[in-house]
Amino acid sequence: MTHVQQRRPQYGSKWMSAAGLLALVYASPALAAPAQDLTVFNLPRPSETLSATSISYSLPALSLSNPALTSRRDDDAAHFGVPTFQSAPSLSPDVKPILSPLAYGPQDSTSDVGDRPDPQRFRSFGSQVGAIKWEVAALFGYYTLANSQKIFEDPTWPHFQKEGWFGKDTRNLGVDKLAHTYSAYIISEIAYARLKRKTGDAPGIALTAAAIGSGIMLYTEIWDSIEPTGGWSWEDVAFNSAGAGLSVLRNTVPGLDRKLDFRLMIMPNSNIYSRQGKRHFEQQRYFFALKLGGFRAFENSPARFLELHAGYYAKDFTNEDRAAGIEPKRRIFLGVGLNLRELFFKNSRSRVGRAAGEALDYFQLPYTAIHRHITN
Repeated sequence: MTHVQQRRPQYGSKWMSAAGLLALVYASPALAAPAQDLTVFNLPRPSETLSATSISYSLPALSLSNPALTSRRDDDAAHFGVPTFQSAPSLSPDVKPILSPLAYGPQDSTSDVGDRPDPQRFRSFGSQVGAIKWEVAALFGYYTLANSQKIFEDPTWPHFQKEGWFGKDTRNLGVDKLAHTYSAYIISEIAYARLKRKTGDAPGIALTAAAIGSGIMLYTEIWDSIEPTGGWSWEDVAFNSAGAGLSVLRNTVPGLDRKLDFRLMIMPNSNIYSRQGKRHFEQQRYFFALKLGGFRAFENSPARFLELHAGYYAKDFTNEDRAAGIEPKRRIFLGVGLNLRELFFKNSRSRVGRAAGEALDYFQLPYTAIHRHITN
C-alpha cells in the first residue's frame, strides 16, 4: 500500500506598532508527487539541488536493480527534473533504506530562506538599529510632534524635579510612573517585532529593542525638563528602564510571552475618555495577566480562556477631590479576566483577526475582567 505524506501549511504572524503594525504571514503547502513506487517525494525549490540521499523509496521486497522499477523510477524522476542514476548496487531484500523526506516550505513567517535576511549580517548594535532606521525615525518623530507644543508654553532652562513614587502626596499617586513603564515596554515591543522581521531574528535584538525603547523615553524626558511645572525625573527614568527590561524578559525567556502579558485597561468615565490630565490617569489600570492557556496543563481545557490578573490603579486624586477633602486612594487589585485572544482570534487567518489578537496582548477591553482591590 502506498502512503503519500503531505505537510500541512503552518501559519505565523507578528504584529505590533503604535497604531497597530501588521506583518504579513507566509503559508506554504507541501507538494507530494503521486507514485506507486515512491513513498515520499517532496519537490525541492527551483534553486535547490536534490542529492542522492534526498530520495526515499519503499522497498518491501524489491531492489534498485529491478529493471521494471528502475525504468519507472527514471521516468518519474525525469518528469520532475530529478537526476537519475544509471547504476546502483543491489540491496539485499532485508535492507530497507528509510531516509527522511525533504523539508519543504516555511513553517513560520521567518523560515523562508529566500526572503529571510541573513542574521549574520546584523550582529552589531549599529547594524540592527540601521535595519529599522525608518521605524526608529517615525517613533522619534511622533514624540517630537507630541511634545513640541511645550516650546510655546513658557519653557524654562532644563532642570530636575523630584517627583516621588507612589505616595499619597505625589501628584498622580504613581499611575504616571506605570504609564512610563508601559510606554517604554510598548516601544521596545514594536522595535523587537520589526527587528525580528528585518534581521532574520539576529542574536541580541531583544537588548537592542530595549535600548531603543529606553532611548526614546529619555528623549521625552528632555522635553519634560523644560516644563515650568515639570522637570527631568529620575523616578521616570527608573520606570522607563523597568518597562524596557520587561520586554527583554518576555522576548528571551522561552515561552514567557505565551504565559505573561503586561496590559493596560482604560475604564470609561463620565466623559467616556479623558485625553489628558488627572482624569486621564484615573481611568488607567495597569496589570500583569497570567494566561492559563500558555500552560500545558490547561491548553486543551476550558480554563485556557481565563487569566489571573494583578495590578494597580488610583482614584480621587484630582485637584477638586483634594480640595474637597477626599482622601486619595491607591489600589492594588487581583482578579480574573477573559483571554479574548484565545477566545476569538487564536487561529485567525485574516490579517485583521491576527492584528486584533496581537493587540489584545497589550490592551484589555473594559468590563471583560472582575477585579477586587486589596488595598485602599
